[in-house]
Amino acid sequence: MGYLEFVGRRLLRMVLSLVVISALTFTLLQLAPGSFADIQRANSGSTGMAGAAAQEVAGQFATRYGDDVPAWQQYLVFMKGALTWDLGPSYKYPAQSVESIIAQGFPVSATLAILATLLALAIAIPIGVFAALKQRTAWDTGSMFVLTLGHALPSYLTAVFLVLIFAGALHVLPAAGWSGPQSLILPVVALAIGPLAVLARYVRSSMLDTLSEEYVTAAIAKGGRPGVVIRKHVLRNSLIPLVTVTGPMLAALMTGTVFIETMFRIPGLGLSFTQAASSRDMPLLMGTTLFFAIILMATNLVVDLVYGLLDPRVRAESGRKLRGSRVSRKNAGDAGAGGGEGGRPVVQSLG
Repeated sequence: MGYLEFVGRRLLRMVLSLVVISALTFTLLQLAPGSFADIQRANSGSTGMAGAAAQEVAGQFATRYGDDVPAWQQYLVFMKGALTWDLGPSYKYPAQSVESIIAQGFPVSATLAILATLLALAIAIPIGVFAALKQRTAWDTGSMFVLTLGHALPSYLTAVFLVLIFAGALHVLPAAGWSGPQSLILPVVALAIGPLAVLARYVRSSMLDTLSEEYVTAAIAKGGRPGVVIRKHVLRNSLIPLVTVTGPMLAALMTGTVFIETMFRIPGLGLSFTQAASSRDMPLLMGTTLFFAIILMATNLVVDLVYGLLDPRVRAESGRKLRGSRVSRKNAGDAGAGGGEGGRPVVQSLG
């Protein structure tokens, strides 16, 4: 029951967070100057419609979200539709519903994020392991310097360099578009460099912490070969905490590909979000914001659950905390929330 209670509390907190996020987003949109029709007129239809068409669309949506409907009623109408996954049509693309735009764009963004995460892990783990095993050597110092430099560069600046080299100078890869496997290479590499640096440094730090544990020294003292001890004990226990970092990082990449998708003209959800923000497309902007929030919170929940499955000590610790919380509330007669679900547990020594 402790595990189910943990999941239930997290789900309840997710629902409350989504309500707050939706209310804040809608309020900020209402406070921002101008409207969709105003932007269309000011830009002479450069956001996707001619002036007359913009006026017609504004009139079509006036009965649902327009100026003649109170703001609180607009919000309630949107949230009612969100509960049934009926977000209504987009202002800019009236022939498409918001949910269909999300369904079309998210797989593209997810593909970029998953490939970038896999590439980052494939390179970061060996670099971090060797840096920890060769601490304070030229390899350790040099690799950490290069990784710090890569982490300092924003993804869009890295993308510019990659395009100039591989598309502009060498002409071996396309500079933009979404036409085939080759068009994936540059955006995936641009997205992977920053996470790669973070993950490699995290693996190095985790390896050093595990190498200093007493059970590692004891295993080697009992005659265990260093290679076997490192592979079966040090490496495995060092990579378990990596799940805590990789999950939120994957979610952040899924929801943070705005610049890369815009630069490479990739039809993902980040590009739709940018266009919705620039044209004040309220239904699309609200829908993508809520969807991004759901992805982030759901990924964090899954990471916590997977972390507990990978490490039995985490399940035992969570169960003890939840049971201790129930006992404390019973003895004190306090209905407040107990501990056990806040931060992620730290992997402790096996000894």
